[in-house]
Amino acid sequence: MKRHLYNSIFSFILIGLSIVVQSQNITLKQTSRTGIYTKGQKIIVKAIAESLAGDTLHIRVYKNNTQLLEQKNLIIDADSLLVYEGTSAEPCSIIVEARSKMENASIGMLIDPAKLKPGARCPGDFESYWNKLKKSLNALPLEIKSEVVLGTENDKGFSCEDIEINCLGPKPARGYFAKPEKAAPKSLPIVLLVHAAGVKGSWCRSEPGNALGYAKRGALCFDLNAHGMLNDQPENYYADLENGELKTYWLQGLTSRDEVYFRGMYLRLLRTIDFLTKQPEWDGKRLLVIGESQGGGQALIAAGLDQRVSAVVAIVPAMCDWYGSLAGRMSGWPQPFESKNMKKEMMKALPYFDATNILKDSKAIIYTEIGLIDMVCPSTSVYTAINQAKGQKIVYTVPYRPHHQPEGILGRTWQETVYKPRDLFIKNYLK
Repeated sequence: MKRHLYNSIFSFILIGLSIVVQSQNITLKQTSRTGIYTKGQKIIVKAIAESLAGDTLHIRVYKNNTQLLEQKNLIIDADSLLVYEGTSAEPCSIIVEARSKMENASIGMLIDPAKLKPGARCPGDFESYWNKLKKSLNALPLEIKSEVVLGTENDKGFSCEDIEINCLGPKPARGYFAKPEKAAPKSLPIVLLVHAAGVKGSWCRSEPGNALGYAKRGALCFDLNAHGMLNDQPENYYADLENGELKTYWLQGLTSRDEVYFRGMYLRLLRTIDFLTKQPEWDGKRLLVIGESQGGGQALIAAGLDQRVSAVVAIVPAMCDWYGSLAGRMSGWPQPFESKNMKKEMMKALPYFDATNILKDSKAIIYTEIGLIDMVCPSTSVYTAINQAKGQKIVYTVPYRPHHQPEGILGRTWQETVYKPRDLFIKNYLK
């Protein structure tokens, strides 16, 4: 009951504060506080840019991220300017972009997002394909290699290990596993952390501090790197991977369902969950997966492929609605279907790895943040995927958020209205 109460509070906070979007000198306002509209509802967007009076404001309006609906130039005066007025008869996204010589601001909106449908059908043998893979994975005896990571004075009472878990496919699952040392059996939740796209960046790698941070919040935590890379290696190791074996990894094997790069990534997710759920301290109920972008996509995938996942925090998630272009929408990162001309072959491979199909049997709580001006993981792609899930959904639509966290004034707004409620949800879930 307490968890549901917090969810309601979160939604109320966001609704009250998300109407205004501004750069230093351009402020955009829209009629819906959340950026969500229904079919036929009038959308009005106004701009205020008094300090730029006399300058020209260039307006562009896009449908589904890439379809130019309207463009015009307005002379800025001391009053607010009507920059867009319209409606939509179908589910879609709208982005309004305003630019002057030195400034720009964008604001996004969605029309009937809960009615968005996948761009392509789920394969008829989807279930049998994944059941066979899971059966093969389960038949592989767990082999664990571990090395104790020495902590600091502040880490007393908590253990951390560099873990390697054997897996199907070319790479094992690797990451850091941390826990409280004296926890009673069946007393702790699990937190699985998954990473954003890339190879050598700090955001791509597992770190002991990440795992220990959640262990200190009373959880068994595994910080999983996405690629089965070795942990704590010299910089040139990661640079060599990024420039060699893992260069544009997201485009590898797109025409064969047994060679798609994400197949190995998803299997490592399942293997890590197998390892974690065998820990005697797990309470047998709570398993939370947290990730952003590619990590957000992995969180959704975990919820769809493994019923033991009870909740996810998926921040601007990737891997959603890869066939959105067939329905006139921009698909989610990495937009694999738009990358080559071998469309027929990709139609036989990619649907097995699209979160839109994988989520259809999920009953996990899905807490997700969606940027309404995101050009990497479009808002329509995320909604199309989560619409398939059957569990509770807590959705934060952020009209001013691109893919990356906003900065400046909007960054401070985001910290208060989105980040803090997210952290409170996690804290409450782990109690």
